[in-house]
Amino acid sequence: MPLAVPQSVLDGLTDVAMPKRHPSRAPSRFVDVAGSRLPHYVCEALVLGSGAAGWRAAVEMQRRGVDVMVATQNLYGGTSACSGSDKQTLHTASGSGHGDDFYALAEALGAGGAMDHDTAYVEAVGSLRALSSLHYLGLPLPVDGFGAPLRYQTDHDEAGRATSCGPRTSRLMVKVLAEESARLGVTVINRCTAAKILVAEGRVSGLIAFHAAARAPDNPMGLVVFTMGALVLAAGGPGELYRDSVYPKHCFGALGLALEAGIEAVNLTESQFGIGTPRDGFPWNLSGTYAQSLPYIYSVDPEGVERNFLGNYYRTTQELVSNVFRKGYQWPFHASRMLDFGSSLVDLAIFRETQGGRKVFMDFNRNPEPVPGDAAFSLERLDGDVRAYLENNDALLATPIARLARMNPLAIELYRRYKKDITRTPLEFAVNNQHMNGGISVDTWGRSSLPGCYAIGEAAGTHGVTRPGGAALNAGQVMGQRCAEHFAATRPQPRDDLLTQRMLEPEVAALLNLVQANGGRDVMAVAREVQARMSDHAGFICSPADVSAARGEARALNTDLGRRGLRATRPDEMVRCVQWRHMALVSEAVLTALDCYVTQGGGSRGARAICCSQGTAVPETRYGPLEAFRFRAERNQDRRVKIIVRCEPKGFVCETRPLRPFDATRTAYFERDWGRFLSGALYD
Repeated sequence: MPLAVPQSVLDGLTDVAMPKRHPSRAPSRFVDVAGSRLPHYVCEALVLGSGAAGWRAAVEMQRRGVDVMVATQNLYGGTSACSGSDKQTLHTASGSGHGDDFYALAEALGAGGAMDHDTAYVEAVGSLRALSSLHYLGLPLPVDGFGAPLRYQTDHDEAGRATSCGPRTSRLMVKVLAEESARLGVTVINRCTAAKILVAEGRVSGLIAFHAAARAPDNPMGLVVFTMGALVLAAGGPGELYRDSVYPKHCFGALGLALEAGIEAVNLTESQFGIGTPRDGFPWNLSGTYAQSLPYIYSVDPEGVERNFLGNYYRTTQELVSNVFRKGYQWPFHASRMLDFGSSLVDLAIFRETQGGRKVFMDFNRNPEPVPGDAAFSLERLDGDVRAYLENNDALLATPIARLARMNPLAIELYRRYKKDITRTPLEFAVNNQHMNGGISVDTWGRSSLPGCYAIGEAAGTHGVTRPGGAALNAGQVMGQRCAEHFAATRPQPRDDLLTQRMLEPEVAALLNLVQANGGRDVMAVAREVQARMSDHAGFICSPADVSAARGEARALNTDLGRRGLRATRPDEMVRCVQWRHMALVSEAVLTALDCYVTQGGGSRGARAICCSQGTAVPETRYGPLEAFRFRAERNQDRRVKIIVRCEPKGFVCETRPLRPFDATRTAYFERDWGRFLSGALYD
């Protein structure tokens, strides 16, 4: 029998206190631009973002003697610190029961296609260092009595590679890395929002940002200027892009900032959608044991009438219950899993309920209701994999809440911290946008198409169509190490002479033109327009006609914003104007990539079902096919390329490129290859 976990341990893994003090520094000088006096900071490397990936890059750079600064919009307010990143997926050095090696893990990482093979191998190899270094810093990753990490199966992972500290895994990662950063003396500038990347002589030269602490009578917008040898974009994904989202609020990321600078993006067609609680309460993914405890899922119409709606989709109670369970490790929506009464039929059913104006709930105090005309729920009637999982975890208990408490008491504690007691009341939830698998295009060192600019974490488009759950946290750690190693070996120095007043004047003037006191568009109206367009026409269910029309509307919005600007009367509104201008650019870029993919015959994969009457696949329910959701099947040829998007003066352009290969037959030899390491040639 599992031991009862002491409340003090549950508290420590749920209420994760962060270090409060980080070193700061004074500006190197001040520059007079457009009638304002702007603080000017100079450093070798600037990391934009304070999530797990950003802290990793900063720590690794500081260890190598690099003068690095971290600039962040909201210290501990990003996705890593606040959302449901609950696991790391890593190389299984032990315990999988299937055997593993770097090639096998790389193959799993890129199994869905559209992922560079060399990047997949780099992430596989780097996962060992990511795990061991986090353990060394104090991350409480669980082990067995022999010291081997405890692991379990997660989505898109058949080898059982995931490990976890509980629902707060990524926040605990942020904590130990931030503590190490503070100990090493990394400078942090909080409440600092990037506005414009500066480019000179074909490489990144600086950054203009808003800094709340810099607001003064002679600098009313609070603008600051950075000069650096390298810029590391680690500000996360575009969390504000969708209305129906599980991201924490005010997570804008750096993708729009990068697109505006002409930096190439990749695979913006690829995201993740899955069930979770809404943003206006406590946004969290309902994956893992939330689903594996077999709660009752139902809907309520505006008159308060309850519906066992999943009973209309599955043929038997056993089939229904087993697929609710599988949402635990098949959490992201996948079009192919709508077929053959699979687990993503649950997502489609929830989508149809919410589209019909009904609210959907998950109740942990009631077992699932039966399919009409079939036998009642019973733990004796479960699919073999479901029964074995519950039995192995001593969770063959009478109610969902008892099963959840046995398998994952932290899942209950987490909601209790946010005034939601799931031992008493149901959770309202829906299918939400959760992660951008695409992002800024990078090589195996994290370098973007703009020399001097790196991208790591969710800002980087290193993932393909699918990724094992938890692989994103691993990717951020690995690429944070890689970009730090590369920069420390090459060490381009900041060029203060490039940021002249002549260069800065037009850039600051452009910001002033965007942010206007009168005549500009209302920023919150723009926000609602962008989010509604993306959720309603570019979610996990979409059609070619809808995507094409939405792309045209997004293009029209950006044209209008370029002409009229956005309206602001206060400094904090000015920051929001720039962020929503960037989000409008991201929206157009995503829709451009998606429209190009669909127009060229691309089919349903990963994040989305491309529904049209010419589709060859149809989801079925116990009452027959759902013709309205007939969809195109994925084409194998699309797995072998990636979609590149770039912002040019006349608008966004798209192209496809073949995946970068990895030659698994090339054997490394110590005496031959040691010289490349010693000389630094491997960084070329």
